[in-house]
Amino acid sequence: MENISPDSHFYRLFDYIPGVSFFAKDRSFRLVAANQQFVERFGFQSEADVIGKDDFDLFPPQLAVNFRRDDEEVFFSGEPKLQIIELFFGRQGIPDWFITNKLPVRDKAGQVIGVMGTVQSYEGRKEALQSYLSIDKAVAYIRQHFRERITVEHLASVAHLSTRQLHRKFIESFGLSPQSFIMKLRIQTACETLQDGRQPIAEVARELGFYDQSIFTQHFQKHMGLTPFRYQQQFRPDGRTASKSKK
Repeated sequence: MENISPDSHFYRLFDYIPGVSFFAKDRSFRLVAANQQFVERFGFQSEADVIGKDDFDLFPPQLAVNFRRDDEEVFFSGEPKLQIIELFFGRQGIPDWFITNKLPVRDKAGQVIGVMGTVQSYEGRKEALQSYLSIDKAVAYIRQHFRERITVEHLASVAHLSTRQLHRKFIESFGLSPQSFIMKLRIQTACETLQDGRQPIAEVARELGFYDQSIFTQHFQKHMGLTPFRYQQQFRPDGRTASKSKK
């Protein structure tokens, strides 16, 4: 990608913004540029260590599929995707989330030749969200209780806000309503559990607070584009795909 290369050092500016990672990819979804914070997220020493890699080289398959889908949308639409909430799980199973922005990169003729973006953790973004820190208690509560039934009214009381204020501040901070934020977290948790393959789908649905497996399947397919069964088969530990005869 001629417009973003190791010789173009503008993205080094991101090294001086705490908690912000920068990346750029070519039309083949391979990394062609990354700042030092992005490089160090994956345990590498220099930018050269990640150049030429794609998401499937760096992330678990279920995450890489989501990232690739977002990249493709930017490539084909030519429009940015902003405030994407990405969820990751630590060793204790506690979720952390990152806010990703992706924009098209164009050549001199205006053709999209790649995608570039930034990734920032919610914790790292707090300093830039001073006016919205009143929802931090609600976010912390969600992290600990997202498997349980959570009402917007209770979250509002935790944050000492009205339900309308809570909704507005979630939209301003994450681009999602509180309900959508919780649902996204539950679906990502379901992905992690289904990939492990040890629990029946009905049990996964129940543990994540869904009324029944049918409701869980509806929400999962809406977010992931396939049913929980198909997802589990696609990402099963032995790598085998599902039988064509199964629904």
